[in-house]
Amino acid sequence: MPVVNSAGRLVLTAAVCAGLLTGCGEEPPAAQSPRGAAAATAVPAAPGAPARPAPAEIPGLGPATRSHIPAASTQALVVKGDGPHSHQSTAVLYERDRATGWKAVSQPWPAHNALRGWTADHRAGDLRTPIGVFALGDAGGRLPDPGTLLPYDRSEEFNMPGTGFLGEPLEGSFDHVVAIDYNRVPGTSPLNKVRPLGPGKGGGVWIHVDHGGPTRACISLQRDDMRQLLLALDPAKKPVIVMGDAGTLGR
Repeated sequence: MPVVNSAGRLVLTAAVCAGLLTGCGEEPPAAQSPRGAAAATAVPAAPGAPARPAPAEIPGLGPATRSHIPAASTQALVVKGDGPHSHQSTAVLYERDRATGWKAVSQPWPAHNALRGWTADHRAGDLRTPIGVFALGDAGGRLPDPGTLLPYDRSEEFNMPGTGFLGEPLEGSFDHVVAIDYNRVPGTSPLNKVRPLGPGKGGGVWIHVDHGGPTRACISLQRDDMRQLLLALDPAKKPVIVMGDAGTLGR
């Protein structure tokens, strides 16, 4: 599962957007669930002392996926797709205590991902959401900053006309967005068009307001849930998104 870190290195690998915008799964350039809590295991203790449980892990994530969550990250939005070809998923925000481990700090939020599901090798216009672990560091939208701690770029360029794959109106989808650090320059507006891996690998993959149908590559949340996420994300906690179909995330 390739991911791109802040240095632009490939490490692991997200609706429908108007051509004038940079966001949410660009078209190809021309000429180019396990859900139960993880079982705690005993940690060896000093002779005579009671054993203490190991720090809790995020339910449903296998060792391969967990290994890509940075040690410095103590906040993770986990988005599990219903299946590799499904556009429906569920998101939960987790936070990590160094001693006790990960704990859910939100209710499960219904979400949409791309029309054709998920991929570990995202390409521009493939209508699939990239699988992987990515940083969340920049936000923006057409509406004013609701109070997020993330840098927030308010711009009319986030206006979203047209209709989605199911004929649903897209207006308001980009009222609030959080950029997913897939093939982008961290520390810049979500509108930034620079693609470190090249335009063929897509870009403009965001979390944004749900419009009632599948996306082109992004993750979408109900408006109230999107607002809760924006208010909860804290740069000091090095937030990431962990996303993919439940089967892949469980590896």
